[in-house]
Amino acid sequence: MLIRRFLNRFKRQESPQDRDDLGILGILVFENTSEVIQAERVLKNGGWPIRVMGPPPGIQSGCDLVIEFPLMEELHLTRLLTDAGIPPLEVVPVNDPLLKPVDLFHTKDFGRYLMVRAANMKLTVDKETLVIVNVSGGGCPDVPYLAGLMVGQTLSNTPRPGIMGHTLCGYALKLALEEIERQCLP
Repeated sequence: MLIRRFLNRFKRQESPQDRDDLGILGILVFENTSEVIQAERVLKNGGWPIRVMGPPPGIQSGCDLVIEFPLMEELHLTRLLTDAGIPPLEVVPVNDPLLKPVDLFHTKDFGRYLMVRAANMKLTVDKETLVIVNVSGGGCPDVPYLAGLMVGQTLSNTPRPGIMGHTLCGYALKLALEEIERQCLP
């Protein structure tokens, strides 16, 4: 455990500076979360530096998620997504603070426990044992099933909610798990 914590100090974490190095950013707006999930998979498999965010207040169309990307890659990404059958509804340059996408993650440290909220789902882990102690939030039908599978498991052994879940809540829980792993695992 102490070795893991020590190694975490050297773990490369994306900083705001890294995102600044990408130049002007844009956001891809989709009709629904299913399209966002598919687009994320296509773009990450292609190695593109993207991240799923909450839409800025100024965006009134699409779903509750957007994909942030380097704007100079717009042509490549929209062509790739169109070829995959998931063209975005809209591409919006983030050139105004009111158009900046909202971070999906909120972290709360309770001392021994760490809670990460991604969208509407919360995942809490015991920082000493890395055992998941709580899954809450959402209103999707698969949340109790996923909570039953994950609570009591360690971060390294827990089932992957992105594979087991089939709803927006399952997707948000996958994001929460990835974020808590980024913060707790080497």
